Amino acid sequence: MKTVGFIGLGIMGRPMARNLLKAGFAVVVHSRTGSKVDDLVGDGATAGGSPRDVAARSEVVITMVPDTPDVRQVMLGPAGVIEGAHENLVAVDMSTISPAATREIAAALAERGVRMLDAPVSGGEIGAIKGTLSIMVGGAAEVFEQCRPVLAAMGDKITHVGPQGHGQITKLCNQVAGVLSLQAVAEALVLASKAGVDANKVIEALSGGAADSWNLRNQGPKMLKRDFAPGFFVHLQQKDLRLAMELASQLNVPLPGAALIHQLFNAVEALGGRELGVQALVQALEQLAAMKVSG
Repeated sequence: MKTVGFIGLGIMGRPMARNLLKAGFAVVVHSRTGSKVDDLVGDGATAGGSPRDVAARSEVVITMVPDTPDVRQVMLGPAGVIEGAHENLVAVDMSTISPAATREIAAALAERGVRMLDAPVSGGEIGAIKGTLSIMVGGAAEVFEQCRPVLAAMGDKITHVGPQGHGQITKLCNQVAGVLSLQAVAEALVLASKAGVDANKVIEALSGGAADSWNLRNQGPKMLKRDFAPGFFVHLQQKDLRLAMELASQLNVPLPGAALIHQLFNAVEALGGRELGVQALVQALEQLAAMKVSG
């Protein structure tokens, strides 16, 4: 596979597409925002006029867009990927969307001879830039192996977790575990700050023991610096939690911790934080404690 199409050039998509270029792939890009396409063309990519155009010119076409309706539109809508279908085309959706919708989209594409993988990612903007994303893949094993070199240009932990939709289910499990870890960090820093302890020293101490986590080392310092710039938006985290809660409801699985954090993020959104990074979760706890964390 030499030509890869990439649709969706947001915080995650742009650096992922750049890493494909660095790995030597010819990359055809498309986005609703023309300036983002121009940036990638400046790096050596080729502009595609529509998802259909991108698919027609690619061997693998990747989508990285915000939500289930966006993926459905890009894949199956007018001038969508399905209209650019050709022999041996593979569609790889790296967004985080509904597992059920993933299976529906894959079935529709299969009718036109297009094979699909669901391959959502974890690692945030930093991982996208460094090419160190964790990629969890659902779909046929032979299609996964065929696409492994493409995925390896964007991530260093690539796991085939099962059939179609299992990549998305694994990503929802990742989001549940991730927000619980984030909540633990926020609570610890609020407690330390309220007690008058140097919260920077608390992070240093905890990072050497059983309480260590990616969120402690990466999001903790941002909370203390009041750095709420998005590596991953609050509103997208809320979308992921809604999907997780819907799946849990279908399976009669209780997720009390995730449900609580979903509500706390509602509070962050009510405070105007919809476009902030997820580390802004600490703001909901600060409101409850009538204080702000500081280093």
